[in-house]
Amino acid sequence: MATITIVGTQWGDEGKGKIVDILSEYVDIIARFQGGHNAGHTVYLNKQKYILHSIPTGILHPNKTCIIGNGVVIDPNAFIQEVEALKKLGVKIAPENLRVSKRAHLIMPYNCTFDLEREKKKGKNKIGTTGRGIGPAYEDKMARVGMCIGDLLHEDTLTKSIQNALPEKNSLLKNYFETQEISPETLLEECKKYGDILKDYLADTSVLLNKAMTEGKDILCEGAQGTMLDIDHGTYPFVTSSNCIAGQACIGLGFGPNKVDGILGVTKAYTTRVGNGPFPTELTDDIGKSIQDKGKEFGATTGRPRRCGWFDAVGLRYAIRVNGLQTIALTKMDVLDHLDTIKVCTGYKWKGETFHDFPYEAKILQECTPIYKEISGWQKTIHGTKQYEDLPQKTKDYVKFLQDTLEIDISIVSTGFERKETIFINNSLLDQWLKLSNRLVN
Repeated sequence: MATITIVGTQWGDEGKGKIVDILSEYVDIIARFQGGHNAGHTVYLNKQKYILHSIPTGILHPNKTCIIGNGVVIDPNAFIQEVEALKKLGVKIAPENLRVSKRAHLIMPYNCTFDLEREKKKGKNKIGTTGRGIGPAYEDKMARVGMCIGDLLHEDTLTKSIQNALPEKNSLLKNYFETQEISPETLLEECKKYGDILKDYLADTSVLLNKAMTEGKDILCEGAQGTMLDIDHGTYPFVTSSNCIAGQACIGLGFGPNKVDGILGVTKAYTTRVGNGPFPTELTDDIGKSIQDKGKEFGATTGRPRRCGWFDAVGLRYAIRVNGLQTIALTKMDVLDHLDTIKVCTGYKWKGETFHDFPYEAKILQECTPIYKEISGWQKTIHGTKQYEDLPQKTKDYVKFLQDTLEIDISIVSTGFERKETIFINNSLLDQWLKLSNRLVN
């Protein structure tokens, strides 16, 4: 094993946190490559719940190095709060085990205001953002008026950047959003304070990662959100503001695509999404509510309830294609224990047409009718099962149906929230990557 990328295949919330946490044991470095603190990875260890926003999930393992790459946007105040919250839970966080790219862009106070006020003005047409300034920070980055976290260490650069940015921002704050303007002096002092706190964490992480690769270190690249929220390949405009697919790992961390050795996608055994936008397999009946309740489908970052629906194989085949996925981790299988019948969407119907490839038009997705294949449920508790052989035959049939329909290897089946509630499938592609199959399964 060398460099493996892990991505979400749906609309986020697939259980990437747990999968990254488990596989972190077998690598040296865990590196986050995009998104901001709008993402939330939840991990349960010995019944203690850990929620991570910007910090890589691997931080929960001692003696690992975690890296926040240049593709991430960082709210320094939120980052400091996250560090302190994790430290209170006994997690070791120090510059020797957490490094932040100097090139990662800052989320400024006005970015958050813009995010919230825009959503208010859109009313019923709002996107459903978390209001944490992520999108506006990426906008500033692309408009070349953003500020990097490394700028916090250089007062002259910081002063010039603030002076260049604030006239336009304050004009919008005052005249369009009708909110309070920001003092350049106050903002500069606040940024200097953050620089003093964060300076020891900052590094040229591209150099660190490429050096680690030449030394034969094993690296896990951690993505946030999911394929259907990707700014280019998601259900636009109901998407996030960054690229969530596997190709972003190289850009957001600073190494070449020839360095990637494997790509693993994480998917739930059903489908969820948070916020607005099309959702072809959404269930608004009692079954959807039961899945939401049993799966505890509420956002780790916002607490918002997640919309729930049947597994969408059309969307997954699309995710496999655009990510170049080689194997899949299937999570939350135990949430379906109570169902006598389970449905899988294998195509869409729209105005007399049949789609087996995922259409890019949000309008078609909004108006289409799913084509379902019905599968018998197992109606037995599989929660906490650790061996594939111990699963009911109908559970194995469901896994095999998904594997055959998607034409991809399934290497992990998660049967609960805890690390130990996980099945590693023998002879899977992940076995070959890790070369630790006996140790993992046992």
